[in-house]
Amino acid sequence: MAEALATGICSVKTVGEEARPAWDRFVAHHPGATFFHQWGYRRAVESCFGHRPHYLLAERDGEVAGILPLFELKSRLFGHSLVSLPFAVYGGAVAVDDEVHAAIYAHAKALARTRRADYLELRYLEPSGLTGEGSDLYVTFRKQISGDDDANLKQIPRKQRRMVRQGPKRGLTHRTGPQELDAVWALYAESVHRLGTPVYPRRWFRTLQEVFGHDCHCLTVRHQGRPVAGVLTFFFKDQVLPYYAGSLAEFRRLAPNDFMYWQLMRIAAERGVRLFDFGRSKRGTGAFDFKVHWGFEPAPLPYLYHVPGGGPRPEVNPTAPGFRRKVEAWKRLPLPVANRLGPWIIRSIP
Repeated sequence: MAEALATGICSVKTVGEEARPAWDRFVAHHPGATFFHQWGYRRAVESCFGHRPHYLLAERDGEVAGILPLFELKSRLFGHSLVSLPFAVYGGAVAVDDEVHAAIYAHAKALARTRRADYLELRYLEPSGLTGEGSDLYVTFRKQISGDDDANLKQIPRKQRRMVRQGPKRGLTHRTGPQELDAVWALYAESVHRLGTPVYPRRWFRTLQEVFGHDCHCLTVRHQGRPVAGVLTFFFKDQVLPYYAGSLAEFRRLAPNDFMYWQLMRIAAERGVRLFDFGRSKRGTGAFDFKVHWGFEPAPLPYLYHVPGGGPRPEVNPTAPGFRRKVEAWKRLPLPVANRLGPWIIRSIP
């Protein structure tokens, strides 16, 4: 363990594997914790990408009072950052009260200075109440569901509900299970290439499956036996997070994505899930519109940034003009080339 930072309120320290049981107990019981706060996510990122973790744990009277999972990323393209959490839509500190929260944040800012990071990024799901530079680039979509399929279907707007019902008539079927992982990755890889985005390595999907087991779920939609859409999904407490998804453009007329998410909603409801988390999107994108058409309301994601030396934080925005040119160039790469180069680039993108 690193030396603790005493605050008078509590002590904050960087912890290693010995803290895992206490860490996960805290995550399991705190209502503000997310799937990505679990210790298993640290294992997955370390194993697949090799980034250095700085997991901060606050104690008060011998009990865990708060946590902040951080990773340190260094890249010639995207700078030097401390992020909670990379490759995740949610992160940030989770604490029992505002005082502990502030103590953790103070420690994180000190760590950013010590590590000479360009910036600290905390990806909060809810407003943190902390002072720092914010961002409204992303929104999230979360909605309560019930255990009744008919009730859930009625919540879907009429046009999308019709698409769902047309799926079986158009010959769509679905499969689930760990054996679907390679098909899901291939569909995801093709979809992100169309968007001009580097792909995560297949190994990342496999690592997540190995670490989280039953809570990392693969589903594919098939037409005449061919996979045409797929999604890798996380389950956490009473929540479901469809996370990495893709489909074949030539089958869009069959609405496989509508069929796919409906099947996932049915599976989730059967597992006792009561919150469907459609995840993060940027306004003005096709993903944003798709989720709105499903009856989900966007909620801003209040990400928090701190620059140790002052001044503006580095801009890592795919919609910025400089990035847009890179996106268009990436789209023109042959898919096999993009799939080879993508994992090398994506590991450094926060």
